[in-house]
Amino acid sequence: MIANPKIIDVVKKFTDVREHSVAICAPLEIEDFVVQPIVDVSPPKWHLGHTTWFFETFILIPNFPGYEVFDPQYNFVFNSYYETIGARVIRTDRGNLSRPSVADVYRYREYVDQQMISFLQSDSLNATIETLVELGLNHEQQHQELLLTDIKYILGHNPLFPAYKKGQRSEKVNSGSAKMISFPEGIYEIGFQGSGFCFDNELDRHKVYLQDFEISDRAVTNGEYLEFMKDNGYTDFRHWHAEGWDWVKQNEAKAPLYWHQIDGKWMYYTLEGLKELNLDEAVCHINFYEASAFAAWKGMRLPTEAEWEVASEQFPWGNRWEWTGSAYLPYPGFKKEAGAVGEYNGKFMVNQMVLRGASEATPKGHSRNTYRNFFHASLKWQFTGIRLAK
Repeated sequence: MIANPKIIDVVKKFTDVREHSVAICAPLEIEDFVVQPIVDVSPPKWHLGHTTWFFETFILIPNFPGYEVFDPQYNFVFNSYYETIGARVIRTDRGNLSRPSVADVYRYREYVDQQMISFLQSDSLNATIETLVELGLNHEQQHQELLLTDIKYILGHNPLFPAYKKGQRSEKVNSGSAKMISFPEGIYEIGFQGSGFCFDNELDRHKVYLQDFEISDRAVTNGEYLEFMKDNGYTDFRHWHAEGWDWVKQNEAKAPLYWHQIDGKWMYYTLEGLKELNLDEAVCHINFYEASAFAAWKGMRLPTEAEWEVASEQFPWGNRWEWTGSAYLPYPGFKKEAGAVGEYNGKFMVNQMVLRGASEATPKGHSRNTYRNFFHASLKWQFTGIRLAK
């Protein structure tokens, strides 16, 4: 019997993505798997379980005859926000779960992986299931980025500042003067087109009218951001949105996340441990309020997401998620899928801002210039940075 090339390809993609999640967690100590310092950070153990639950819940249970659920209680433990699927552990309590153990979660992954491979090789693959598998793999890649981000927060808030892994180098940026790239006013098109995967929030491709604008050819550096701080950036209300200024006062904000002034020197925590601040590196781990305040201090602004996408072929991107000035809203023609998968993006289209690009934590092959990331304006634990426009 000749093996179906499509099935071989899907199985390989599935295996590669699933193995990468395990590889991300390989440097961790067992104690690291359960920590949840803040509500936005999920324990690594939970990420490993939740991404497994996704395949079990949306593919195996409804489509694989005779499939036996690994543990019926895991639906309650590893459901994230899917109201259609039922009750779940509230997000703030994910770090309170000593059980299932880390070993149990790895057994769960192995069981579901074996069942998924058997299912995929059983000639049950059709267009609908293939689409679900692809969504599941992209969902897991999103969690791989979250894994690295959450691991950095867990270790970066440990007083010992332990390194996650040596050799985790972040890309450097050109320390030379930034150049502004000009675009004329006119009608442009944005949104995903062509073959390949995209999330539903990238559709439909549509026309936008843009006034003439300029956008920087590189991201803002640590050195440039430090100048903002030295010029009383965090103490001058004139640069800030009212809500941002409230955030500054309530949190006594003075610097980006992971920056520490030690013995008169600025240090910052990286995945390789605590290091002296590299002034030429793109500033990272700042929220929308900080990005907007810096832009105002420079006499500029953040680009809209349409401007960013139109201009993205003219500059390098991918080292930082870049805040835009655009609220996260549906595109014209956006439609939510039926059932639980329809809860994936649409329900979050309120009170969030769009980020564009990718980051050093984004898995290979998981970025494109139409990708719409989104977070609340106060959040800064992601690998987020600034690109200026005017």
